This record gives sequence, C-alpha cells and structure tokens, in this order.
Amino acid sequence: MSKMIVPENYKAYLNLIETEVAIKMIKDTFERRLAEQLRLTRVSAPLFLLKNTGLNDNLSGNEKPVSFKSFELNHDDEIEIIHSLAKWKRDALHRYGFERHTGLYTDMNAIRKDEELDNIHSMYVDQWDWEMVISSEDRHLDYFKAIVSKIYNALLDVEFLMIRHYPQLGESILPDEIYFITSQELEDRYPDLTSKEREKAITKEQKAVCILQIGDRLNSGKKHDGRAPDYDDWALNGDILVYNTQLDDALEISSMGIRVDSKALKEQLEKADENDRLTLPYHQNVINNVLPLSIGGGIGQSRLCMFFLRKAHIGEVQASLWDEETMRLCAEHKIHLL
Repeated sequence: MSKMIVPENYKAYLNLIETEVAIKMIKDTFERRLAEQLRLTRVSAPLFLLKNTGLNDNLSGNEKPVSFKSFELNHDDEIEIIHSLAKWKRDALHRYGFERHTGLYTDMNAIRKDEELDNIHSMYVDQWDWEMVISSEDRHLDYFKAIVSKIYNALLDVEFLMIRHYPQLGESILPDEIYFITSQELEDRYPDLTSKEREKAITKEQKAVCILQIGDRLNSGKKHDGRAPDYDDWALNGDILVYNTQLDDALEISSMGIRVDSKALKEQLEKADENDRLTLPYHQNVINNVLPLSIGGGIGQSRLCMFFLRKAHIGEVQASLWDEETMRLCAEHKIHLL
C-alpha cells in the first residue's frame, strides 16, 4: 500500500519543461556556491566498491546493498553498489593529498533497494558528497556549526535566485540564520513526541534547523536516529532540516559530521557491538592515523529541488520507479512524475 501523502488542492508551480530547466539551475548554482564556501574541488566518484575494503557506507546497518560479482575480478569478493561515499571520500582526501581546510565534492548516485517509498524517499539516491581536511584543533562543536552556517549561506543564495526567476513560487521560507539544537535538548523540549514528531515540531517553528549530536542514546534510553558507528563522531555531527510547506513536515536535506578519530571509532564500535570491523583496511587506516581528520556530509540533490520548487513528491524532480498505487494517485492529482 502506498505511503504517499497527497496535499490538498496541490498544483505544481512549474510545468515539466520549466521544472527540468529549474532543476539544472538549482544544481549548477548550489554546487558552485558550495565549492566556493568550503574550498572544494570536484572529483570523480565510483558507483560500486569491493565489499572487503570496508569503504561502503552501511547507513544504519539494516540496509543491504545491491551486489554482484565480476568474472574479471576476485571471485571471492562481492562488488557493492554504494549506499553513500562517507568513507570513500576520507580515503580519497588521503590519496589526493588535500591540505587542511580544502577538500573535495562529487556527484553521488546510489541504489537503496530497501528504501520504503513515499513522497521523499526513492530507490534512486542523488546527492552531493563532500569531504574536507581538518586538524585536531577543529574537532569541536563550534567549528562544526561554522561549517553548517556556510552551507546554509549557499542555500539562501539558491532560494533567492529561484524566487527571482520564478516569482510564482511565492515568498522565501528560509530564515536569515539556521537554528541549532542538540538531539537531547530536542527530547527535553518535546518529551512526549517521537523523534520524527520532534523534528516536525521544531522545523515548523524555526523553518531551518540543524539537529546536533545524533547516534548515541538519549536520556530516555532511545536514539534520536540511527548512525553508523564508523564515520561520524556522534558528539560532533548533525542533520540539516527545512520546513516543507507542501507536506507540512520536516525535510532532511543533509546529514553531516566531523569524522571519527581513532578514539571515537573504537568507542562507537564497542557501543554498536561491531568490533569485528576493526580489522578492515579503512578502519585500520583510521586507527593508525593514515587518513586525515576530516569533516563531511551528503546533501540531497532531489530533496533540494523539491524544496526550492515547492514540489510534493520526489518523483517530480528525479526519474525513478514507483509502485502502481503511487503512480495512480499522482495521475489523479496532477502530480507529474519525471
């Protein structure tokens, strides 16, 4: 059964051709602004990786990657379609030799076959993955917030541009500054709500929010959200959310964080009961300080386009596959899937 939500009296502000033109404008502009704000260089990225490298991101740990074998490569090791490039990027910073406060970004395309499809989730994932070299002196929350604010400035630039080109989109939604709150402060503020309900409440109030410190257990004994234990430092990470007016809900557009150092990696793998990962090449390179300290994240391309173009369904800004019920509902309510 489709989990799609149909907004009441929904009408797209742009037709199909206008939408495609606007998508390119958003992507070109934001990509350029992001690179300028963070001093990033665009690099090429893989679509698949060997499983035994430990470089593929296993997200919350429950999702299974699409995998296959090649007759030309090691028959004993599977090849996995990437989930994201969180670990690959840090390894790439080392191989490319980036200096402190410079880094890379890339177009990441992935397949997440276990994704539950709805208005904002698709099996096809497209995002900008970025990573930047930092030093031990940068591993604190104020530095993380400063980087979030730079990314937010790029979002403000794009919103201004889109409204100028397409005044029918209406007034701006984003405030001048993003609001920061930790996951524990959020639980304390809304103790009777679920984590997703808390996200909606705070984002509807503030319009743009960065929820900090995600992955560890809260005072309630529950986690705000799942995080893999081997890339973000759970004390130094966060999600950027904006208010989706069409769906009356929070829309997560970025997950990012200062990456684990040797100490945080060991502590978080212990908490997650995943110590067997310590023998993988990537993890050994973190423990032995081969890889640089870094900060990085992913920024959803289609979700950004949804937000800026006031779209109700992610299929309006990307070409993917949908169940028959979703396609029927979209056709009935003039939600034009690409």
